[in-house]
Amino acid sequence: MRLLLVEDHVPLADELMTGLNRQGYAVDWLADGRDAVYQGSSEPYDLIILDLGLPGLPGLEVLTQWRAGGLSTPVLILTARDSWAERIEGLKAGADDYLSKPFHPEELHLRVQALLRRSHGQANQPTLKAAGLHLDEGRQCVTRDGADIQLTAAEFRLLRYFMLHPEQILSKSHLAEHLYDGETERDSNVLEVHVNHLRRKLGRSVIETRRGQGYLFGGQAQ
Repeated sequence: MRLLLVEDHVPLADELMTGLNRQGYAVDWLADGRDAVYQGSSEPYDLIILDLGLPGLPGLEVLTQWRAGGLSTPVLILTARDSWAERIEGLKAGADDYLSKPFHPEELHLRVQALLRRSHGQANQPTLKAAGLHLDEGRQCVTRDGADIQLTAAEFRLLRYFMLHPEQILSKSHLAEHLYDGETERDSNVLEVHVNHLRRKLGRSVIETRRGQGYLFGGQAQ
């Protein structure tokens, strides 16, 4: 999943990026609200983490412009602990959730997971479920019939995206856009290798190749 982090406090941004990368997210970072307006609208992010106290353009105005332009990407806003008025204004402007500073990184990770599940119709599920599989995002492994199947970091990232988009045809270019940040070279051949690794672990029928179109996840794992 590809995330945009908009935060001007560099030490906090570094800490958040490190933690989110460890959780298997590809993260782009911006520190200026003016840059965020453009990039948030033009890049295919799965979720945006937005601080309200930004230079260039306040976060609330950034959010307002995104929503006015039709951007539906889930947005988690970060606010100062005592800024209850900002939180209310942010929610009115279209934020999906908020988190008050200071916060524990694990709370941020759990809120991100919950927002992503909610935006893909799995709001009431504590874990991702699809095709007879349960994905444990904390341990980064998948369970089938009560047995754990270990995954590499790359396999975990790819399977999580597939499980959030079951029964959808996903092209290699689409997957690359959502699995890598803006600085990483995107190689469709590497994706094909990871897909084949998942098939060996989960069964070939779980990921179907649609020639000339991409992949469709959702066959029953065997």
